[in-house]
Amino acid sequence: MDTKYEALFTPWKIGNVEIKNRIVMCPMGGTSLFGWFELGGCHFDKEAAKLFLERAQNNVGLIIPGMAPLKDTFWGKWLWQNPKMFDELKVYMDEIHKTGAKLFVQLTAGIGRSWAITDLVGPLHKNKITRAIMKPVLDTSHELMSPSAQPARWAPDIECPEMTVEQIYEIIEAFAKTAKLCKDAGVDGVEIHAVHEGYLLDQFAIEFYNKRTDEYGGSFENRYRFAAEVVKAIKETCGEDYPVSLRYSVESKLKGFRQGIVPGEEAQEMGRTMEESEKAAKYLQDAGYDMLNADNGTYDSWYWAHPPMYMPQNCNLEEVSHIKKFVDIPVVCAGRMEPDVGAQAVAEGRIDAVGIARQFLVDPEWITKLIEDRVEDIKPCICCHSGCFNFSSTKGHYNTQDLHDTMHLSRCALNAETMQSTKHYIKPAKKAKKIAVIGGGIGGMESALVLAKRGHQVTLYEKSGELGGVFIAAAAPSFKEKDRALIAWYKRELTKYPIEVKLNTEVKDPESLGADEVIVATGSNAITIPVKGIDKGIQAIDFLLGKREVGRNVTIIGGGLTGCEIAYELYLQGKNPTIVEMQDDLITTKGVCLANTSFLRDFFEANKVPVHLETRLCEVLDGGVMVSDKDGKQFRIDADSVILSTGYRPAPLAPKGKHIHLVGDADKVGNLRSVIWGAWDVCMKL
Repeated sequence: MDTKYEALFTPWKIGNVEIKNRIVMCPMGGTSLFGWFELGGCHFDKEAAKLFLERAQNNVGLIIPGMAPLKDTFWGKWLWQNPKMFDELKVYMDEIHKTGAKLFVQLTAGIGRSWAITDLVGPLHKNKITRAIMKPVLDTSHELMSPSAQPARWAPDIECPEMTVEQIYEIIEAFAKTAKLCKDAGVDGVEIHAVHEGYLLDQFAIEFYNKRTDEYGGSFENRYRFAAEVVKAIKETCGEDYPVSLRYSVESKLKGFRQGIVPGEEAQEMGRTMEESEKAAKYLQDAGYDMLNADNGTYDSWYWAHPPMYMPQNCNLEEVSHIKKFVDIPVVCAGRMEPDVGAQAVAEGRIDAVGIARQFLVDPEWITKLIEDRVEDIKPCICCHSGCFNFSSTKGHYNTQDLHDTMHLSRCALNAETMQSTKHYIKPAKKAKKIAVIGGGIGGMESALVLAKRGHQVTLYEKSGELGGVFIAAAAPSFKEKDRALIAWYKRELTKYPIEVKLNTEVKDPESLGADEVIVATGSNAITIPVKGIDKGIQAIDFLLGKREVGRNVTIIGGGLTGCEIAYELYLQGKNPTIVEMQDDLITTKGVCLANTSFLRDFFEANKVPVHLETRLCEVLDGGVMVSDKDGKQFRIDADSVILSTGYRPAPLAPKGKHIHLVGDADKVGNLRSVIWGAWDVCMKL
């Protein structure tokens, strides 16, 4: 192991519990050992248990599964009323401890105004009759209860009800009872969710959200009283020595309802300031908390707690390391943490451990590879949130994520097996076949790997001289370093299997290859819209690949994800981008996480990047474009260059047939998740 990582592999303590190394697997929605959004009610989740045991066997120090609501989302049963689940947990904890890892269970008071209410549930809640009918199955008023009446984060036209003091007492009691069951099951500690990310306890703590006039609102002590009484109740029930961690946001990065403060922006903090955080951290420690598991942000500034690729690496380290100066308990920092930077921060005493989450979904063996000096073999997380947390929202919509996705969080766009072990798995082929894969993009490379692992004889054909396909262009922006690392990972991975790779080889007739089966992964082509002067524009892919230069003032036609990322890159280059989009919001495609999209929307607003919504391109001119707004009024936008980002359509080399199978964008234009999972769906059947 490289000596720069050594500080990560030293022991430390949370209370009296010793952790073997400084790497914490942070909680992620969908990974609760008690299930997540389960129609049948909470139960011991074997899929999540398998996930954590595999990571424990690969050298993680501390595991914190995803939040477990004290009360079932469906049917309203309290966790402590399900003793069978804790009996199963006890057996499981014996297996975890054999690996040397420790495990804390994260318990949540609730989500309050941050509950990701969907387009399906929203109208049902707004109608008093349907809300009453639903209540025995799904009590939306309980899920949305907040410190004060206020607009829901995902549904601003829905007002969240104010919690009663009796409900607060009931939750405090449930924390204590559930923590005792965890302790009796051999769980090493519990984590309280959370004075963090704008969840319920954080809503109580933040004056902007909390307008109560009783003992749980107003003064500093009153606002933090709920969180303090929770840990005191647990300690009284479980003993002072039983460790209790707190998920904690140092600063809220909050500008207003549904508005965050992006990095570098000068704006008034409406949430928890650093000055208050210095006081709060000490207050919470003195109340009894044994660790702070920290980052920044709220659901209104979600990109701090769930940083997309646009956020700086180690984006929360400065604030978290500052807050450590004011407490004596261990402090963990999470948020795009890089192992070498984290190790240095630990060595310098700035933090006590490094919190990492979604990298564990992509590559369960990444710590083992780090120890064994195989860093280049680590499959990187690209911060896309496409499989793990693709809660999405656009103007006029709540959470538009499909119900199936909502019920199955923490899958991984890049690793089809994660949390889907009964759907995607490697099974030796009954008969080894000669299989040709046409197209060396992500879909083609993933197909080749799956087929080779199953025992097939695979030849991969790529007409250019480089593997990567259209993803080479997607990975070109300066902030896409992890995307470029992913391409490099695929290239190395292909060399580990008996896969013949033929570059600079264009296939025109799949039948000429003499293969038993053919995978066509030839991607898609850009859509050219029928507008006068369109040939004067620059296709997005040509700009990204550096084939066409642009001037200082650039208009981007299309405000989808690609168009917005191009605008962001141009701004970082010091140019002046302008976005023209036909829809009423940017990035309206379902499944693109709000953490990602809200960053781009907030960034463009904060930096005064012109965005013309509900605006149609009429003509590309010399020196600009002519567009029309929603009322049909035409106007000109001057531009040195015009970039066209108006979508793609499938471009399969051959149609689907008995022995010809389409993968990725050649079948249906999507994203890495649809490309990779689709490759598995096809290749597992051959």
